[in-house]
Amino acid sequence: MIQFNRFIKTGTCLALVLALSACEDEKTIVEVVEVEVPVIVEVPIEQPEPVPIVKSTNQFKIGLLPDTQGGSDSEGQAHVSIHPMSELLKHQAASNVDMVIAVGDLTDGGSDIEFAEWRSVADSYVVQGIEFLPLMGNHETSYAYTYNWIKNMTNFIPEDATHMPSYEWVNYYVVRENVLIFALAYYNLPIAFDWIQQSVLANEDKIDHIVVASHDGLIGAKYGQTLEQIVDGTKDDGWVYDVQPQIRDFFSAYDVIYVQGHEHQYQRSLISAKTTLTTYPSSSTPTGGNYRMDMYTQIMTGNASYKGYEFRFGERDLVQMIVSQKNQTNASAEDSGYDVNSSILTFENDRIDYQSYFATHNAVSNDPDQAFTADWKLMDKFSRTTNRCEIIVYPNAIHQETRPVMVLQPSYISNECYAEDGSYARLAGGLNNTFNRTDTRTRDMSFSPGFTRAESLNDLVRLAYQWLFQVHESWSPNLNAAYRVVPDYDNDEMIIPETTIDLKEHVTLSWTAATEETSSDILIISGTQNQTGMYQDDYGLEKDIEVDTGLAYSLSGPNLDSLEEGEAKPVVSLPSSATKSWDISNAVSDQYAVEFMVPDSVDVNTVELGRKLDSWAAITPSECVIDGAWDDTFLTAPPIRDTACSDYPLVGFSAELGNLWWVVLTSDAEIALIAK
Repeated sequence: MIQFNRFIKTGTCLALVLALSACEDEKTIVEVVEVEVPVIVEVPIEQPEPVPIVKSTNQFKIGLLPDTQGGSDSEGQAHVSIHPMSELLKHQAASNVDMVIAVGDLTDGGSDIEFAEWRSVADSYVVQGIEFLPLMGNHETSYAYTYNWIKNMTNFIPEDATHMPSYEWVNYYVVRENVLIFALAYYNLPIAFDWIQQSVLANEDKIDHIVVASHDGLIGAKYGQTLEQIVDGTKDDGWVYDVQPQIRDFFSAYDVIYVQGHEHQYQRSLISAKTTLTTYPSSSTPTGGNYRMDMYTQIMTGNASYKGYEFRFGERDLVQMIVSQKNQTNASAEDSGYDVNSSILTFENDRIDYQSYFATHNAVSNDPDQAFTADWKLMDKFSRTTNRCEIIVYPNAIHQETRPVMVLQPSYISNECYAEDGSYARLAGGLNNTFNRTDTRTRDMSFSPGFTRAESLNDLVRLAYQWLFQVHESWSPNLNAAYRVVPDYDNDEMIIPETTIDLKEHVTLSWTAATEETSSDILIISGTQNQTGMYQDDYGLEKDIEVDTGLAYSLSGPNLDSLEEGEAKPVVSLPSSATKSWDISNAVSDQYAVEFMVPDSVDVNTVELGRKLDSWAAITPSECVIDGAWDDTFLTAPPIRDTACSDYPLVGFSAELGNLWWVVLTSDAEIALIAK
């Protein structure tokens, strides 16, 4: 090895030492050579300033395309469900989506005929500039060949996609604007988890939002990897068992939106990183600012096929909180047909807006006479930013003696949530009296000693309560049933009884920066008007929540002694404002109050509380504003106002409490101070 060492002296000097090292019989020979050279002057090299990475603030829209299996014809040839797929993509193109994620089961049998059918619909939208992110469902991984998938999807999977090593064309991601988007094949979430973490960290400085799309998820409605691979899993098989809690924790920390197919029904829920009973409402701390609840959003995208599935097993209430659920399974002549679901995620800067639509149809094949024109109805939505506080508001139908255990709250009350400009807001009152209800189907599970993870029936029950369902005790109430799983010792099976589930509301208070039209940062309130009093059974048949009781044993009290044998959830008396419709476009939320405080530096004589509808305008004329603090009794006995004010929302202002406004609302809203 030859090593050059440089020495600097004043004037002409010994400037270079050539250290020649060689190893001979463990002896080192060093030769020093002196040379006369001019003085070397060190001139520092000016390093360029690092170029900061600027996150995109441009809008980006993603459409979600559910399973498009079309079943088989009379000759046994499988097909793609062309009619629902065509109507869905027409709807999303009209909504100006930039990308469509096809969440798997593009085909039924993985054949070239089906891929050609799928491409025949999708190609025309590619020409229009819409990008597609297709991923493999179980019907591709089971029935197609690798070469077949690559041949048919190469022109759809983006050229700039980053592929997971050893899983090229199977798992990949792209970055669009400030959104990181993963596409994962069926059953590949646990396999890809390390790569997902590395990819998020590598792109963290240029993204605000993460979407992970796969065909199935950890928590299912009919299926789910936790059920299939942990509770009902194979002995010592750890590929899901070893990483499931870490996935939930990572997705919660990064506020991931997880989208999937596979279930042929629509559901939106929150998946906790811990348990639902320890996922507390969020607010703000003096040192850390606003913080979110420890959970992530999971969206089952619904259906675009010629089949629908029932709701099995129900809410996995140990870790899951369902806020939207709709099945349509063509189960009877009285309620025939299937739903096609079109959902759209819109990202812009720090904000996400989500809308999900459905259209019921009676198509069962690709025959020309089965074509239909979709009549789209809005059935689910939310708007939020990355700077937010949030709360799960439970239905006002909890047994009166049930302990609240910090989270079982049916009221619209929260702690303060702060904006960047020093403003803060909080929910100040109201009750969740308008909610949806759904039934589930009884299922059973068994075990095989030496083969399954469960070695006994008690072991199987233990796994179910450790991973999926909340054990009902007075200190850990299960609102879905006192007995979520029941051991059948005579038949050596575990029964998951049918039950009735009341859906929750995910209410968020989000802040975004002021605009030229506002005099304060903007508060976005979301999640209050997604439920209207609908009740469906496990197959989606409509029931009447004001007439039909829940299923037997569905009522859960503080202890078993407080219940009669087989007691059901009672009928509900809905407020007159409840529309009892799946269409929420004209839904009215229960009355709730919001307080809005701004810093002392704001001149309250020049501003008023405004709301954005088509444009910003005062919520209530100045002469109708109540002078005084909010009082809970105002919801049932509002203060007297001039008759000219009766058509306007109730708004008040308290100078004694600081620059504090309050307002009573009956819908989601965007509010801020605006100039008078």
